[in-house]
Amino acid sequence: MISRIAPENEYLSDADLEAFVARAFADAPVDGCKVLFLIPDSTRSMPMPAMFRALCTTLSGRAARVDFLVALGTHPPMSEEALERLLGVTAEERQGLYKHIGVYNHEWQNPDALTFIGTIGEDEIARLSNGLMRQSARVAVNKRLMDYDLVCVVGPVFPHEVVGFSGGNKYFFPGVAGEEILNLFHWLGALITNPAINGTKNTPVRAVVNRAASFIPVEKRCFCLTVVDKQARAIFFGMPEEAWSAAADLSAQVHVVYKDRPYRSVLAMAPLMYDDIWVAGKCMYKLEPVVADGGELIIYAPHVREVSFVHGALIRKIGYHTRDYLVAHMEEYADIPGGILAHSSHVRGIGTYENGVERPRVTVTLATGIPEAECRAINLGYRDPATINLDDWKDKENEGLLLVHNAGEILYKLKG
Repeated sequence: MISRIAPENEYLSDADLEAFVARAFADAPVDGCKVLFLIPDSTRSMPMPAMFRALCTTLSGRAARVDFLVALGTHPPMSEEALERLLGVTAEERQGLYKHIGVYNHEWQNPDALTFIGTIGEDEIARLSNGLMRQSARVAVNKRLMDYDLVCVVGPVFPHEVVGFSGGNKYFFPGVAGEEILNLFHWLGALITNPAINGTKNTPVRAVVNRAASFIPVEKRCFCLTVVDKQARAIFFGMPEEAWSAAADLSAQVHVVYKDRPYRSVLAMAPLMYDDIWVAGKCMYKLEPVVADGGELIIYAPHVREVSFVHGALIRKIGYHTRDYLVAHMEEYADIPGGILAHSSHVRGIGTYENGVERPRVTVTLATGIPEAECRAINLGYRDPATINLDDWKDKENEGLLLVHNAGEILYKLKG
């Protein structure tokens, strides 16, 4: 593995990234080969334009073919215009300078786009999950992977609510995976709970993800980036497991903020890159640990008008509930995918369900463009974002109020 880390309070320039990519591929198996890069969509902070140009420049004249596959997981497909913004190129460049570069969306719901590569048996799932689950899972991935000699992940590493830290083999699962395996390990993460798993390096979910990745019969490499304020603080290259491990260690240092006390109310301002609650829910995931018992977490996102562009119907069917409530109703929700159940419990947060009464630890309120009736129907609170004055939240931590700009990537935890 090789790495490049900027001095403290500095960032890697585009030229630094290009030089690092050239160094990484100096001895890599790319000459005359077909190379596929797995990249994030626009819901992740990442200097993708600089990396895209560096990768294309470095492999030009060496690789027989270079393509990019957006590791959407179950996110909506990106339009051509959105892809151009993601890569930092114009439509003219796509048709000219980069006309031989294919850029594709993952199709998780299209059986014809997937290929079966193996099964993780129920005994192994029981062992990897520390006994929390006992069921087998068929492992499928986007069949494009099989058309290449080398598949290379390119993405950031942040604390994550399902797997502990994002990045690495997570770009295969759920990034370019079929539905069965991703539903299994998302629900496993929910059973463990967000506060227990978020920011924890080695988790049962990561073990399942790595096991699934071991079935992929193609040479794999990985660029893992540490991104702060949308700029690269560091970059690591090597096998997915080792590059991710180093990046996760650094992420634990730069992406976690420790607070001395919990807050009775937290105003989490979602960035524009989160365009529905499916992704804006990350505001809750990263801030749940510092909300006081009985407190409130407000997801402030006036631009958000949808619960989920892809999964809205199923979320409206079950609403948002604590893990304990969902576990008690598993027979009723037998037809609901594990990924949906996991999202529901992660947004609602931890709590109890005893004698038919659900008691979430905190209140989750949406201050978005979603109507009040819909918020109430899905078991979340509502506030008109126009009634929120940000000045009322500034510098009020001593009064139990916490204002967080660009919430969703930085994890907040209590000291000790």
